[in-house]
Amino acid sequence: MALPLLLLLLLLLSPFRNVVGVGINYGTLGNNLPSPKKVAQLLQSTLIDKVKIYDTDPEILQAFANTGIDLIVAVENYNVANISTDTSSADEWLSTRVLPVHSFHFHCRHCPLLKRGLERKIKVSTPHSMAVLAASFPPSASTFATDLAPAMSSILGFLADTGAPFMINAYPYFAYRGNPSTVDMEYALLGNATGVNDPKGFVYTNMLDAQIDSVRSAINALGFGNGSIEITVSESGWPSKGEPGDMAATPANAKTYNTRLIQRAQSSKGTPMRPKDKIVIFVFALFNENKKEGDVTERNFGIFNGDGSKVYEVDLSCQFCSNGGSFEKMSSGAARGPSVWCVAKPHADEKVLQTVLDFCCGAGGVDCRETSKSGDCFEPEKLHAHASYAMNAYYQMHGRNYWNCDFKGTGLVTFSDPSYGTCRYPQQ
Repeated sequence: MALPLLLLLLLLLSPFRNVVGVGINYGTLGNNLPSPKKVAQLLQSTLIDKVKIYDTDPEILQAFANTGIDLIVAVENYNVANISTDTSSADEWLSTRVLPVHSFHFHCRHCPLLKRGLERKIKVSTPHSMAVLAASFPPSASTFATDLAPAMSSILGFLADTGAPFMINAYPYFAYRGNPSTVDMEYALLGNATGVNDPKGFVYTNMLDAQIDSVRSAINALGFGNGSIEITVSESGWPSKGEPGDMAATPANAKTYNTRLIQRAQSSKGTPMRPKDKIVIFVFALFNENKKEGDVTERNFGIFNGDGSKVYEVDLSCQFCSNGGSFEKMSSGAARGPSVWCVAKPHADEKVLQTVLDFCCGAGGVDCRETSKSGDCFEPEKLHAHASYAMNAYYQMHGRNYWNCDFKGTGLVTFSDPSYGTCRYPQQ
């Protein structure tokens, strides 16, 4: 993938650091894509809780404000040289691109974050391709390319000092496409049960884990092996269409890879080399981008088409989200009137939800008997589920005004009935 050289990780006002979720790359090189507002609405109804974009489009920043979704934005390529060397340029970029939709104010690239106590919310990093390695196999023996070692050492020192992650774009698809006779397809698709052995005893059942550990070995080889630098997979995906003769780029393979990748992202599992490490993963990509340059695959990594339909079926749902994750349901508006409900946002802070639940079932005057052990809405016994039921009951009781579904920013109005099984959500 062609990438900007520098990324600013802006975890904007997000208290949901302990939530295990999935990231996705949101590119906009298409003339048939939905509005950022619709995209934000879609992703609020899915398990996606992190979005990476490739510029600082103000419409996108505004659309994702107060959604509870972490947003990672890129410094545009033409700005990288100035921002990396000139404080005033960095200040101007931040002031004009980011601060208009963000409450924090600072005046240089990193030092003001420390002064204002923002270093935990705003991180600076840069993505790398697997080409920074001299070789990626066996993972335990991998090192960075010799000519890149000095630069990589400086980058790693900065990341260690600031707590930012090392970002890697890892694509087993390209490894398979380049060596189809020697790379096992199932291994590349994250599902080889037989495993591949490393000389130091590690066993890899999929190529992505091997790629991650190759990067870890290279980091260790430069003297940063104390585990303080986390690894983030900033891009990984599989195309659904390729050039003629590309037998790997199919909707079926893309579905298999991304389904397993999403499961991998949610699993909280590490790698054979570091089994306790949680690996943050960003799927590439949200949309097929019909104006993207390059070969056919470059325009066909998306899970969604521009009209909101899925290129192939991948389950992005999360229990008690506002809808099934389709633009059609979200944009029709036909269900206004009696068919409207209020539920908790998928990634709402549990401490706030508990406060909301206590209020609704107490001073708020809501009948919460259905969420008791004898009630039809007791199962699943989860705070998010019980809070959603109580919030909706309060919303319906008080006339369904939009402010009655705010709940300190944790409520979400939906036109899709959240009822399930014998649990029925009341309507006005």
